[in-house]
Amino acid sequence: MQLRGHTIAVCSWSVHPKDMDDLVRCVRELGLDHIQLNLSNLIMLDDKRKHHEWTILKNSGLGITGGMLGFPGEDYSSIAKIRATGGFVPDEQWPLRRQLAEQAAIFATDNGIKGISTHIGFVPPSSDEKYKIMIQRIGEIATIFAARNLDLLFETGQERAPELLQFLNDLHRPNIFVNFDPANMILYGAGDPIEGVHTLGRHIGHVHVKDATLSDQPAVTWGKEVPFGTGQVNPTVFMDALDHVGFKGPLAIEREAGPNRMADIRAAIEALRNA
Repeated sequence: MQLRGHTIAVCSWSVHPKDMDDLVRCVRELGLDHIQLNLSNLIMLDDKRKHHEWTILKNSGLGITGGMLGFPGEDYSSIAKIRATGGFVPDEQWPLRRQLAEQAAIFATDNGIKGISTHIGFVPPSSDEKYKIMIQRIGEIATIFAARNLDLLFETGQERAPELLQFLNDLHRPNIFVNFDPANMILYGAGDPIEGVHTLGRHIGHVHVKDATLSDQPAVTWGKEVPFGTGQVNPTVFMDALDHVGFKGPLAIEREAGPNRMADIRAAIEALRNA
């Protein structure tokens, strides 16, 4: 499906598939032909099972806009918890997560996936000594990815857009881009997502279609994820902002809450059509 010049996809984890056959069925029911694929479970499978699952997906004819990688031990029960456990920040988790990122990179390039998004973790202020450590760690991951002609995409949300822009500029890596998620900025209390689009513009390589409402304690407690088009992300304004910065890449609908995800994803498609 193409809308306003963008390939429309759905995030594989959003439909809660039982297996790869179920994922393909759900995507077809939605009338879509592209997905962003969760690699986290796939790379943990033995080679036989991995080949079996991938063969089902390959034979389905579905296109893949990119991969996604999460890590065991990440705790999203509160903003404070994910600040401590997320991405490449925890020292004790760094060796394993580096290894998992490398495994995901191998799988991605072996199977024609061009980029992988992940939450890298909360980037500390540039005045913090941990900032240099994060520059070094993300630089290592970017080097691993670059060796395989693979892009690394940062999920937005934890940092305000100007802070993330500084981090990107300090990294100065041509294969690092942003997976822009407007809802995450609201959920984390990290600023206005429309301003974020304009700030990060040329760095945006992939986009999540997701919506949310701000909490009464921004950056302290979570906002609430809601179906796209019913929260604080105005679909038309959002799409216009993406047009303004020249982004023509894929839009992957992500829904991580609620009991009626298939219906919510259909509603998101309709909201994009009307934007």
